Amino acid sequence: MQNKAPANWEEKKLGELCKIYTGNSINEKIKKDKYTNINCGYNYIATKDIDFASNINYENGIKIPYSEPKFKNAPPNTTLLCIEGGSAGKKIGFTNQPVCFVNKLCAFVPIEKEKICSKYIYYYLQSNSFKNHFYDKRTGLIGGVSTSKLKLININFPLLSEQERIVRILDEVFENIEKAKQNTLQNLNNAKELFEAFLMQIFSNSNNWERKKLEDVAIDFGRGRSRHRPRNDKKLYGGKYPFIQTGDVRNSNHFITEYSQTYNDAGLAQSKLWPKGTLCITIAANIAETGILTFDACFPDSVIGCVFDNNETNIYYVEYLLQSFKSILQAEGKGSAQDNINLGTFEKYSFPFPEKETQDSIVKKLDNMREFISNLEQTYNQKLKSLEELKQSILQKAFNGEL
Repeated sequence: MQNKAPANWEEKKLGELCKIYTGNSINEKIKKDKYTNINCGYNYIATKDIDFASNINYENGIKIPYSEPKFKNAPPNTTLLCIEGGSAGKKIGFTNQPVCFVNKLCAFVPIEKEKICSKYIYYYLQSNSFKNHFYDKRTGLIGGVSTSKLKLININFPLLSEQERIVRILDEVFENIEKAKQNTLQNLNNAKELFEAFLMQIFSNSNNWERKKLEDVAIDFGRGRSRHRPRNDKKLYGGKYPFIQTGDVRNSNHFITEYSQTYNDAGLAQSKLWPKGTLCITIAANIAETGILTFDACFPDSVIGCVFDNNETNIYYVEYLLQSFKSILQAEGKGSAQDNINLGTFEKYSFPFPEKETQDSIVKKLDNMREFISNLEQTYNQKLKSLEELKQSILQKAFNGEL
């Protein structure tokens, strides 16, 4: 929805006020051979060099010599917006130096500087009013917006002096909001580190506990199965049997409750259905991530499954135990083309297993701590959400002429 600006404000299309253009792509080999670690030139900005807080990393090692005329550049105080891919409409930066930039980024350079303020454009492109127009115009599989469509989006604006006043207010307010966000993110990180410290403390007192290998306390222990080649054969999928992959384990929070793929009967026939309550351990791509199945499921050989003897151990104890060993297991998998570990890794390691009663007590303590940390994280995440809502509320007021 377009902002309801005061009657004395003008309304024009962005293409009437700004020169809007994308940058240049560079072949990776050419980038490495010709433009890496040279001493003089324009810093070359890729989408990855702009973060979601609008910070730009200029020192990425890539420069374009001043003498190369085929490369487009943007002057200082230019808004760069990502217009293609997963970050389209989300990553936005404001330059403090002349730069060259990738073709997924779009520059907005005012045509008449006495008419429109560069940073007024920068803030407008962060508003929900602009974003709604932007997302409505996305096309293609990767969700891009062409420069021709961007030029047609309208913007309301007052006299230049009023724009500059609005920008000064937004600069100050947004700086304070960003500080609050960074403090909240630090608190969120501290909460996670607090749990890690508590976890390590619990298992630091394990010297006198009996050492056992995982298979010693398991009823079933082994890699998942996916015999058919190619593995992505469509004939295997679309049935009723959940198929868990390493990403599903990584994204689980103690328990695997979701899945994005299923096997049919043909898929099941070349795999294995593991029961609810199986502990899953990733051994490739995302190493040593763990999660407990809350439903029967299949998984490939990049995941180890463990079904434990309840008389021998508490599965929740083992899951916490492996979290405490994660850094060791991940270090074990370094050095290959794709980081990985295997069953042999677990044959080398024995883990501390106290009496079952002690295991149950440890699980209770860690569950309580995890719940406490989870509540903290919810509080901090809600604060981050509230700060973003405050930011949008202020932007709306700014472009409604209410500041």
